[in-house]
Amino acid sequence: MSNQFIPVFLGALGLLSALMVYFKVKSSPEGSGRVKEIGDEIHLGAMVFMSAEYKRLGIFCIICILALYFSLGFETAISFLLGALCSGVAGFIGMYSATKANVRTAVAANEKGPAEALNIAFLGGSIMGLTVASMGLLGIGVLYYYFANDSESIHAIEGFAMGASSVALFSRVGGGIFTKSADVGADLVGKIEAGIPEDDPRNPGVIADNVGDNVGDVAGMGSDIFESYCGSMIASIALATSMTSATISSLGGNQSMLQFMPLALASLGLICSILGILTVKIFSNKSPETALRFGTIGSAVVFVVTSYFLIQYMNVSTGVWIAVLVGSIGGIIVGLVTEYYTGGNPVRKIAKDGETGPATVMISGLSVGMQSVAIPVLTIVLIIFIANNFAGLYGVGIGAVGMLSTVGITMAIDAYGPVADNAGGIAEMSEMGSETREITDSLDEVGNTTAAIGKGFAISAAALAALALISAYIEKVSAGSDSFVLAINDPYVLCGMFLGGIFPFLVSSMTMTAVGDAAFDMIKEIRRQFKEIPGLLEGKAKPDTAKCVDIATRAALKKMIGPGSLAVLAPVVIGFVLGPKALGGMLGGALICCVMMALMMSNAGGAWDNAKKYVEKGNFGGKGSEVHKAAVVGDTVGDPLKDTSGPSMNILINVMAIVSLVIAPLII
Repeated sequence: MSNQFIPVFLGALGLLSALMVYFKVKSSPEGSGRVKEIGDEIHLGAMVFMSAEYKRLGIFCIICILALYFSLGFETAISFLLGALCSGVAGFIGMYSATKANVRTAVAANEKGPAEALNIAFLGGSIMGLTVASMGLLGIGVLYYYFANDSESIHAIEGFAMGASSVALFSRVGGGIFTKSADVGADLVGKIEAGIPEDDPRNPGVIADNVGDNVGDVAGMGSDIFESYCGSMIASIALATSMTSATISSLGGNQSMLQFMPLALASLGLICSILGILTVKIFSNKSPETALRFGTIGSAVVFVVTSYFLIQYMNVSTGVWIAVLVGSIGGIIVGLVTEYYTGGNPVRKIAKDGETGPATVMISGLSVGMQSVAIPVLTIVLIIFIANNFAGLYGVGIGAVGMLSTVGITMAIDAYGPVADNAGGIAEMSEMGSETREITDSLDEVGNTTAAIGKGFAISAAALAALALISAYIEKVSAGSDSFVLAINDPYVLCGMFLGGIFPFLVSSMTMTAVGDAAFDMIKEIRRQFKEIPGLLEGKAKPDTAKCVDIATRAALKKMIGPGSLAVLAPVVIGFVLGPKALGGMLGGALICCVMMALMMSNAGGAWDNAKKYVEKGNFGGKGSEVHKAAVVGDTVGDPLKDTSGPSMNILINVMAIVSLVIAPLII
């Protein structure tokens, strides 16, 4: 078997593994009666939203494909199409599987206990993880197999990353708007105004909230990680392609091996991810935290060790392995720091500040979010410094590949969270009892931590992937223009940096406004139903949940167009109007602001969310107390920050970077 065919083979093997896991989940009992009815409602709502979203995405992709075909040729256009398809398919499969796993997790918790519930929830998330890793490896592997031997055509692979990033941005923004508009509406009217529990079946917004967990936190997050995963590999390939002979010699003297290296590492990472998933299954009879940590950290350690031997086998410099090492360690550090700020002492401090009302909760949460930026950014700086020192800019790209190579297990534990959360909602709505809810709550609590770690991981990975893409853009423009230098005292570069800094703030504003507007309509509808449906609050009538799903769907589909279009069009306009120097400056300004804002918003939102949950456990007065109401206000503000605006920053910078890389030949 040709070495170039190995990623294709392993990608197909990974998809086969995901299919086997799906059948394993499907074989578990899905319950009957009200339990199955609720599960079907969530599944149907998610499918309706995804279908409508993908129809609109299809129109956007056709426009992009035509533009690429007439400007850069057939090969780039077909690469874009394949990237968009792989991203869309990965998100769809993950979401479909999650909506089948959630009800089975609830039934397992009710009938078989915590170990089996953890097993089903994690396997449900594993389908997403395996699909993301496999589709990326398969798609890029096929293109590399056909283009690797042609120095001109190999640049067409960049279209794959552009397609993946474009779909990811719309999926993340659309899913984020959906989930948070439903969550905010259900919480404010249900918990604060009506005084009923979370996921109470009387609340018309709870089904929409549970649907949102899947389309936002599973499909959206999957697309987010997918585009960083693919972007880091493609950026590294592009950097290897444009290397000078001196650089090639310093890294081992074999350009084809350096080009293939990202795919080789990702192939190894997929194998390690599968081993990690098996490890979690083996330890599922232990505590959820123990099982998930064994799987995640164990797969990362195995990957780092085995990657050393792989790099030696490929006769590439040990400096490349050091880049892999610091990337992997850096990802773990950022995840642990995120875990501390969203689950440690800062959370308890925010909860305590609720004793003096929502204002101090807001101040404390913002303070935590801002402080949480420091260590992750220092970690990213160290990764860049060390990787560049040992392997140049290529090392930075490989550092991102190293961080993302075990994406199968990383994405699995992230997608596990929404499945466990949904299971708790189903248990509450179907009145399974307090013991079942305690099991699902314990799984959900771990899921909140894994989701927070996943967000920190996604941000740091996106930062490195974006930097690698920007470096590839600089190399490509430099190859066509000897005078190209990004100097900070150049007015065009400086103007570009300030312009780049605008977009993160503008996109954050647009997405938060979208959530606020949609939540406003959701709140009015829930209030109307409580008022106009006789016996609803007494539990004698059923709410019209379909109406709330429809409100969230229409708002998400309408409001996602602006941020998505802005990210794609901004590099085109600035590149053609102000030139490649201004575009390079814009990418630098956007990168810095996106990373800082993403960390601050995601961690502040996660801290507010867990502070609310800390109070709900019985601390500082527990549920229904004034402290609880203050904490709910903080969580309500934090929801769009951590699940809509914050995550959109990751994809925003990668979309702008890959679009710039693709159009570079046209603006030189």
